[in-house]
Amino acid sequence: MSLRFAALGLLAQHPGSGYDLLRRFEQSMANVWPATQSQLYGELNKLAADGLIEVSDVGPRGRKEYRVTDAGRAELVRWVTNPRDDPPPRSASLLRVFLLGEIPPEQAREYMVSVASLADSELHRLSSLRDELAPWGDSDAEFYGGAALEYGLRVAAMEGDWARAQVTAIDRRTTN
Repeated sequence: MSLRFAALGLLAQHPGSGYDLLRRFEQSMANVWPATQSQLYGELNKLAADGLIEVSDVGPRGRKEYRVTDAGRAELVRWVTNPRDDPPPRSASLLRVFLLGEIPPEQAREYMVSVASLADSELHRLSSLRDELAPWGDSDAEFYGGAALEYGLRVAAMEGDWARAQVTAIDRRTTN
């Protein structure tokens, strides 16, 4: 469901073709909601069928440019302002942590070390992205994109710290 709103939101920021949208998606939203080209183009077709976007121009080679309709903008605003519409969050990682007691402590420790390593890699990737994009512009899209990036940085840092603390706790449990 969120891919629908990612595409709708990008088109609300700036109309464009499917190709334009894919490029902008790869440069921004793919960091928070990855999608393939076929998924994105499929979503454009659904949005058009639902009357949320429309073709605003057709180029010489049949290239369609899309823009958000009034109904599309209203649906985007409705979704953005209603976080209670989201399904409850699920985390495969936390489910694994919950079940670590079913494997030997050495394997549980290895898992937590890998969680810390993955979090550190994500923190490095996001830090590099932040450095590439700096300085941020003054547009709303850049401001809130920066806010989303800051969230990702904080989550990755917290996850790495938390996983290392769990490794220490596992070590204490197994040495006593």
